[in-house]
Amino acid sequence: MSIKRLLTETNNITRSSYVWNTINACVSAMVSPVLTIVLTRVNGLEDAGIYSIAFAVANLLLFLGQYGFRRFQSSDVNERYSFPEYYGIRIITCTAMMIAALVYCIYGSTVKGYSAEKFAVIMLICTVKMIQAFSDVIHGRMQQLGRLDVATKASCFRYVCEILSFCLTVVLTHNLVLASVVCVIVSVVVFILTSYNVGKDYCDYRPSYDRDAMKRLMIEGFPLFLSLFLNMYISNAPKYAIDAYLTEEIQALYGLVFMPAYVISLVAHFIFNPILKSYAEVWTENRFKRFRFLVLRQCGVITGLTVLALIVAATIAVPVLSWIYGIDISDYKNELYVVVIGGGMLAFSVFFNTVITIIRMHKTLLYSYGATALAALMLSKYFVVNYGIMGAVAMYAVLMTGLALVLAVITFIRINKEITLQERAVK
Repeated sequence: MSIKRLLTETNNITRSSYVWNTINACVSAMVSPVLTIVLTRVNGLEDAGIYSIAFAVANLLLFLGQYGFRRFQSSDVNERYSFPEYYGIRIITCTAMMIAALVYCIYGSTVKGYSAEKFAVIMLICTVKMIQAFSDVIHGRMQQLGRLDVATKASCFRYVCEILSFCLTVVLTHNLVLASVVCVIVSVVVFILTSYNVGKDYCDYRPSYDRDAMKRLMIEGFPLFLSLFLNMYISNAPKYAIDAYLTEEIQALYGLVFMPAYVISLVAHFIFNPILKSYAEVWTENRFKRFRFLVLRQCGVITGLTVLALIVAATIAVPVLSWIYGIDISDYKNELYVVVIGGGMLAFSVFFNTVITIIRMHKTLLYSYGATALAALMLSKYFVVNYGIMGAVAMYAVLMTGLALVLAVITFIRINKEITLQERAVK
C-alpha cells in the first residue's frame, strides 16, 4: 500500500479525524517527555537540561514560524485568502524563525557563555520545529477542506520517527548533538514522503507574494501570532530565568516536574483543533446561544480533566515519575500539584484563545497576553532566584490563572452581547 493511500483512505472521515487527532495529540505530547527521560537515564541531568532549554526556545520560535495562522486558516471557511497566499507567508515566517534562532544562539554564546554543544543543539531542535511550522500550513489546508484526518496521520508518523531516531542515536552513541542531527534528517525525509507528497492533492505549491494580500494577512495574523508567542514565553519564563541564573541540573529537574503541564498544554492545543471548523460555522450562522452552550460544555470538560490530573498527581504520579526518570522526585510533590493546576489554567487560556479567534476579537489578545508577559518578565528572576523550583511553578500557575480569567471575561461579554442584540432584533 502506498503512503498516499495509507494516509487518505478511510470509511468515515469525521470519525477518523477525531481518532487520529487524539492519537496525534498523545504522540506529540510524548516527544519531550520521552526524549528527556532517555537523556536523563543515558546521558545524565546536564544533557537533559541542555535539551530542556533547547526545546523551550524552539517551541517559542515555533509560533514565529506559524505566525498564528493555523487557527485563522482552518476557520477561514469562506476562503478570504487563497492557499498560495498562506503558503507564501509561511515561507517568509519560517525563514524569520531560523534567523531568530541564530540570533538567540549568538546572544547565548556571547552573553550567557553557551558552549558549542549547546549552540548546536538549540539550532538543530529549532530546525526540527521549523519543519513542523512549514508542514502546518499544508495541514491547515487539509483541515480547511475537511481532511484533518490526513493531516494528523502525517504529523503523527513524523513525530514517531523523530522520537525513535533521536532515542536510538542517544542510546547507541551517547551524543546529544549527533542525535539532534539525525532527528533533523529523519524529520525532513518523513515530511517530504508524507505531508508534502500527499499535500499535492490539496495544495497549490506556487506561493503568492501579492503585496496587498500579504500586508492584510500580516496585520490580521499579528495579534494571533503575538498572543501565542507571548503565551509560550509566559509558559517558559521560569526556564529562561533558570537558564540565566541557575544550573543545567536544576533546569533538568524543573523540566521533569513541569512535564505534566507541558503535556496538558500540548494535548489542549490538539484537542481544540477539530472544533475550529464546527465552532466557526455555528458562529457564522448566528446561533449564539448554541455557541455559548458549546463553550460552557468544553469548560466543563477541561475542569474535569484538571481534577482527574490532580487525583493522579496525589496518588500515583510521584512513584511512577520517579521510576520513569530514574530519579527520586518525592521532594517535589507539592510543586507537582501546583504544576497540574497551572496546566489546567493553561488549557483554559488556550481554549478561550481559540474561541476569541473564531469570534474575531483577536486584537484583545494583545492586551491580555502583553500584560501577562510583562508580569512574567518582571517577576521571573525574583521567584526563581529566591524560591527555586517552587517559585518557578508558583509564578507559572498564578500567571496562567490570571490570563485564563481575563480571556474568559472577554469571551462571555462578546457572546452575551450578541445574544442580547439578537433577542432585541426578534422583538
